[in-house]
Amino acid sequence: MRESESFPGLHAWLDTPLGRYVMAWEASCLDGLVADIFGYNAAQLGVPEFDFLRANRMPLRFRAGAGDVAVEADHAALPFAAASLDLVVLPHVLEFAANPHQVLREVERVLVPGGHVVIAGFNPASLFGLKRLLAGRDGSYPWRGQYLSLRRIKDWLALLSFETGSQASGCYVPAVEQQQWIERLRGLDWAGGRWWPIGGGVYVIHAIKRVQGLRLITPKWDRKAGARALAPLVQKTGGSARRPSGLHRGITRDDEPAA
Repeated sequence: MRESESFPGLHAWLDTPLGRYVMAWEASCLDGLVADIFGYNAAQLGVPEFDFLRANRMPLRFRAGAGDVAVEADHAALPFAAASLDLVVLPHVLEFAANPHQVLREVERVLVPGGHVVIAGFNPASLFGLKRLLAGRDGSYPWRGQYLSLRRIKDWLALLSFETGSQASGCYVPAVEQQQWIERLRGLDWAGGRWWPIGGGVYVIHAIKRVQGLRLITPKWDRKAGARALAPLVQKTGGSARRPSGLHRGITRDDEPAA
């Protein structure tokens, strides 16, 4: 089973005029974002029909469900080792997942410290969100599932020790399916981006995994080695060597009392 069929019907909608309009905006946004993220291994989970890693330059880029070999990826139990990925892209996974918070926990597990996650989702506080409410629970894709607000996503990311980076919102055209109406209403993208910057139909948010409690370990001062290093200076000057400027009376080792 291909990964895209985890959410039946979503991949068919992506080929509609409205779906192509949404994917075009997301591709433009993600291209600029992932191009500046470096590392070794990157993975895209969800929407395998579109390559959102194409602008990234990591040597290994994996898109679940794409390519000659179809791979089924359980988003709540990812088939990757802990701390093995530098970048994970999640386009429209969380709003249709049975347990979106568990998906984020798995992403946190597989990312290296300092690793990146990029999430694209449908915005409940938008005209797309209104269409979802009107469609009800039995609506077709993508007008179903649980649309998650940016605020909730940020709260979940903070609980998992992620630091939120940039975010963007786009696609202000109402959820109309006819290409001619999408073209006529494209002026709303300019107006919405200026007057309602968080009200677009979709959003993209970037976050970085931070590891709390890390501290820098520095070598202890070796008195014998220091004495040997200072001996030539003492012999040459015929007197006692001065303390190095960084070793004054206020800085001592933990096991050495101050003079």
